[in-house]
Amino acid sequence: MSELLKQMAAQAANKDGFIAALDQSGGSTPKALKLYGLDESAWKSEAEMFDLVHAMRARIIKSPAFTGDKVMGAILFEQTMDRDIDGTPTAQYLWDKRGVVPFLKVDKGLAPAADGVQMMKPMPDLDALLKRAVAKKVFGTKMRSVIDAANPKGIAAVVDQQFEIGRQILSHGLVPIIEPEVTISIPDKAAAEDILLVEIKKHLDTVPAGKQIMLKLTLPTKANLYKPLIDDPRVMRVVALSGGYSRDDANAKLKQNAGMIASFSRALTEGLSAQQSDADFNKALGAAIDSIFQASRKG
Repeated sequence: MSELLKQMAAQAANKDGFIAALDQSGGSTPKALKLYGLDESAWKSEAEMFDLVHAMRARIIKSPAFTGDKVMGAILFEQTMDRDIDGTPTAQYLWDKRGVVPFLKVDKGLAPAADGVQMMKPMPDLDALLKRAVAKKVFGTKMRSVIDAANPKGIAAVVDQQFEIGRQILSHGLVPIIEPEVTISIPDKAAAEDILLVEIKKHLDTVPAGKQIMLKLTLPTKANLYKPLIDDPRVMRVVALSGGYSRDDANAKLKQNAGMIASFSRALTEGLSAQQSDADFNKALGAAIDSIFQASRKG
């Protein structure tokens, strides 16, 4: 492992802080921009839409509040990785200028629902994407599936797919964040999480010797449900997604789960607006970062 990757690994594994999820893809970008105060009249083409969302992400990353002191890592969308901030490739800018570990979202979205889950769509170009990520000094990856019911067959299939692709990612020297999201509104959420825990424990035995993965999981109904995963030496970190909870609710739930840290997207950018002055924007982002950092630190 290079000296750069060793430094990033030490921060990813041990540092207080949380992971900022700045990885909205094509499908979720209009919603993210609307929450930021820009509706569809603000752009005339997809290219302009992606320019606007990059400007939003660059504004967040360049904010004085957005540093490795409290933001341990950040997850980027592929287009964000391929763009620059002030002439520096985004992943390199994150680490060199902000002290934040860069991750890359690699999935291509969700397949149609079956057996109470949505698997990931095929990723035929994944090896090429991973090679580009390594060249751009990215540390790890993230990929998301969704669980909508406590269906043992569906949950087993989701976890199997996640770990299979996770091993492919590990073979490139990258650390995969495995994200089987449980939808927060389903009536059998707690039962789905019990099944998910059993499946993940089984699949940890397939992690190659000397390697580690990360897990990104919905804040569980039962506090500390995932403590066995947090304590497992094959798991570098367990991070929590906000999943539609407000920032206050997500922070409160996170505090109940010792050793879990945040990886929030919408809950991070809640209250930020394109219309804010830089001073107001930085103040709002700083308050959000402080609250999520404190919740991640608890326990």
